[in-house]
Amino acid sequence: MIELWGEAVRSIEERVKPANRDQWLRPIECLAISEGRIRLRAPNRYHKEWFEDNFLPSILENLQMRAHTSFAVEFEVPEESPMTAKPQEAVGESVREVAAWRPTPAGLDSRYTFEKFVVGARNQFGHAAARMVASAPGSKYNPLFLYGGVGLGKTHLLHAIGHEIHRQHPDWRITVVTCEQFVSHFIRSMMNQRRQPSSISLMEEFRSYYREKPDILLVDDIQFLSNKDSSQDEFFHSFNALHLAQKQIVLTCDKLPAELPGVEERLQSRFAWGLIAEIGHPDLETRVAILKRKAEIEQMALGDDVALAIATAIRSNVRELEGALLQLSARSSITGRSIDKEFADEVLKDLVSATPQGFSIESIQREVATYFDIKLHDLRGPKRIQSVARPRMIAMYLARKLTGSSFPEIGGHFGGKDHSTVISAVKKIERLVAEDANLRSVVTTLESHLRQR
Repeated sequence: MIELWGEAVRSIEERVKPANRDQWLRPIECLAISEGRIRLRAPNRYHKEWFEDNFLPSILENLQMRAHTSFAVEFEVPEESPMTAKPQEAVGESVREVAAWRPTPAGLDSRYTFEKFVVGARNQFGHAAARMVASAPGSKYNPLFLYGGVGLGKTHLLHAIGHEIHRQHPDWRITVVTCEQFVSHFIRSMMNQRRQPSSISLMEEFRSYYREKPDILLVDDIQFLSNKDSSQDEFFHSFNALHLAQKQIVLTCDKLPAELPGVEERLQSRFAWGLIAEIGHPDLETRVAILKRKAEIEQMALGDDVALAIATAIRSNVRELEGALLQLSARSSITGRSIDKEFADEVLKDLVSATPQGFSIESIQREVATYFDIKLHDLRGPKRIQSVARPRMIAMYLARKLTGSSFPEIGGHFGGKDHSTVISAVKKIERLVAEDANLRSVVTTLESHLRQR
């Protein structure tokens, strides 16, 4: 078994600089492996701690894959004199180099991997695009721009890309942030620089963090840049620097680049340089599959009839599906009742009544676009031709009627339309529905389809 340890160590040696390999890796001695336990000897506690933080997780992962079992690790460390000092070689550049070898880069969520993502008809292209980028980062599809409504899996795919790239290139530096974190980091650096004008440029450190250090930049919810002029300028230059260096950029957003209100045209243009992929609302079959997968992960018994009942009642997004499953599990634990169809119907009745009708503006847009056979981005965009303008007004009318959303909120889902435009559209369709039997039939049919989803 000790030979397996040697093979696992050698599997990472080629990825470690010789100085760090000789200083921190080779002094660790494997004494024995038996009954799921590994005994190691370290020269001192500093070697032990450094090895545990930077090398042990990768070695254990390789070892467990070879042996098909998990291991607990014990260390032997000689008694140390109080005068023992931490070696000076552990500071400076080597700290940054070895830190890059940690199994999971900071910010990546272990829950979001490709293996845990359920592929359906409406997210298939987005999933395939994410897989392509993860397998060949920085090449053809740069940036990758994933867009869609809330809770549909954009963040999941963003993190899955990061995990897969890290698996293939563990020495690459992956920076993953929300756009809100980027903006906050920029504001904080700028304000601190003003307070300490004579210090080393804090803004230069900020720019280096986003323009020079990352091999991969993953930014969630890029729409947060809207109306933040200075932050947009910083992101523009960071984007240019990384793109020029062929470093992969992945962005998620709730809208297409051209539909982002308050975002400069030069940024909208760059967001569209690579590949744009939509993550759509899951259909019924996909919703059932998502629930079954989640239940399997949580080790929860979930019958097909119960999964179908949840998926039929909850239609808006994946987060609400998971929330419904959590409610069922919690109430089952509290009441002691098994999760059968009858119990699920009781719980779901409360959930659905708490969120009337379960409609979303995105689902209405999609239904209208499908019915009129027009592209979703045209429906949401600025085109004024009759074949698009009339369906857009119908979608606005249904959004107001079925979701109760405010006029400004509805306008925001249609490329940032002014609230007065939405009011005008809703009033016009209300009048036409009363006067035109054909239009009334169309609107009634659409509403019926939405209620049956």
